[in-house]
Amino acid sequence: MNAQQASSNKQTLSSQQQSIVAIAALTAAGDLDRLKTQLGTGLDAGLTVNEIKELLVHLYAYCGFPRSLNGLGTFMAVLDERKARGTQDSQGKAFRSTNRQSDKYERGRKTLEKLSKTPQPKPAPGFGEFAPRIDAFLKEHLFADVFDSNVLTHQQRELVTISALAAMPGVIAQLETHVKIGLNTGLTENQLTDVAGLIETVVSRTQANTLRTVLAKPPVPVMEPDRMVRIAELEIVPDYLDEYKAILKEESAKSVQLEPGVIAIFPMFEKERPTQIRLVEIYASQAAYQAHLKTPHFQHYKTGTMKMVKSLKLIDMDSLDPASMLDVFKKLK
Repeated sequence: MNAQQASSNKQTLSSQQQSIVAIAALTAAGDLDRLKTQLGTGLDAGLTVNEIKELLVHLYAYCGFPRSLNGLGTFMAVLDERKARGTQDSQGKAFRSTNRQSDKYERGRKTLEKLSKTPQPKPAPGFGEFAPRIDAFLKEHLFADVFDSNVLTHQQRELVTISALAAMPGVIAQLETHVKIGLNTGLTENQLTDVAGLIETVVSRTQANTLRTVLAKPPVPVMEPDRMVRIAELEIVPDYLDEYKAILKEESAKSVQLEPGVIAIFPMFEKERPTQIRLVEIYASQAAYQAHLKTPHFQHYKTGTMKMVKSLKLIDMDSLDPASMLDVFKKLK
């Protein structure tokens, strides 16, 4: 029995579960460009069209109609593109109600009781007594109407919910609740640790650390002790200035978007001398910087702009107050 328990705890996420995590997190974060790629990856991993549709519908209860509808619109575009290429995606099983009980509040209450393994009084104490309508919405719609489907299992729904909540700031209490429910559905602590790793990759290390904290795992420092901060001073050949700026804009955006270790690449130019370009570059570690140099987008930038750069000076810097670095651009959001 001990050996079986140890094996269960080491269980990792399947490729389909990894796609569920990525799709849910990117939908909640509103990153539609990367979501588009992950939707295709999910279909290739074996998720059916109806499973992904149900996943995106489920998310409206946790990140709102706008994000859910944007996700569905992106998915429609992905399916159209795949169909045009001749890709035949499995539709999967269609929606079918799993419960015919007429009292929806009672149906939802029992579902939540089963998931939480905790008695659910009517109304819910606290918020349910204070705002009975939200208690009714929670039981009658979310845990009755939304959960009342054979397309996704309760475990899959909790994986969707945990991934979405981990991708959004300010919802720690709800994340804690759903981590407990997720474990009740059979997700393992090791799998949820894997979820945190995926959140770090597709959203941010900061958001991944919220889930790690809930799991009582040590957070991963956003900035390593060997972090790299520098200013790059460049002078650009005037005839190439517009072309250079276009290439730099694309490279800096891709670097921050695709590389977790690239914290910031902020290009600027002097107002009185537009050919004088300055970059503030922040990398989480020396290893992150070395990995950045090998990426296709940086190599494209390096080779494509070599003839455009008249001079280059790299100045290594450090922060007077490293603890404040996380708040530098906070007000721009």
